Amino acid sequence: MNKDDTEILKEVQKNTRMAVKAIEAISDKVCNDKLSYELSRENLSFSKLHNKAVDMLTRESKDVYHPSAVEDMMLSGAINMNTMLNNSTSRIAELMIQGNNRGILSMCKSMNHHDNAGNMAMEVAKELMDFEEKCIEKLKEYL
Repeated sequence: MNKDDTEILKEVQKNTRMAVKAIEAISDKVCNDKLSYELSRENLSFSKLHNKAVDMLTRESKDVYHPSAVEDMMLSGAINMNTMLNNSTSRIAELMIQGNNRGILSMCKSMNHHDNAGNMAMEVAKELMDFEEKCIEKLKEYL
């Protein structure tokens, strides 16, 4: 595993962890049972992808991404601010779609900057991006 592989997998880990934390932070604001179920399903899939990236890194004795408490506070603060005046199903779906788009962008940038990464790391990154795109399509029905 080369440095580019490590960086791609760390980005997958960071991205999926952020998605899980966002879903956990917003879940108590969801009033629509169908959306709540969809977010739970997404949470499980993001967790599986996160674990896959961590397993690949630790198997090669590579350092994993270490999040800061500040990141978590900023995320929950942003969610609280963005749902303070409007926590409708449509607004929550919109926020989640924006998060998915940010995730796709960060993965694209990482893949472009680390083009020497091998197939295994790139496949996990593409799997994440494909999943995020599917999430966006499913969340559009709640707008």
